[in-house]
Amino acid sequence: MTHLEKITEDNFVEAFNLKLAPEQERFVSHPIRSLAQAYVYRQQCQPFGIYENDTMVGYVMVIYDYDVPEYDIWHMMIDASHQGLGYGSAALDRVLAYIKTKPFGASDRVVLTCSKDNARALGLYRNKGFVPTGAVFEDEVELVLNLRR
Repeated sequence: MTHLEKITEDNFVEAFNLKLAPEQERFVSHPIRSLAQAYVYRQQCQPFGIYENDTMVGYVMVIYDYDVPEYDIWHMMIDASHQGLGYGSAALDRVLAYIKTKPFGASDRVVLTCSKDNARALGLYRNKGFVPTGAVFEDEVELVLNLRR
């Protein structure tokens, strides 16, 4: 069963060992970079390993933006050897369930960005109800989901 586990001193090396397919490396930052950001923003974020049973198959970070306020999903990725098996979809469901508990503050707004060239990820996000806001940052489009719907 797909589930999330907080990144801790016990499993961060597993996250470092995750790999994207070479053509995907331009779409998502490696967990090493993301975990450095998690340290900086530690009062407002939570990095997770995405697990299938006991195997880490991916990584995602949830961050709360107190200025807006909103929840942001950063750096979601599934290891190249585990793609196409539904783990991304299942993990996104778990991430949204976590956000619904409002661990950092009240907000029903969930935002993420995705490369306009990453058709698979854009399809996944749209299937989960995310809609483009019209904002574009470099080559990434912003998508938003309102959890109250």
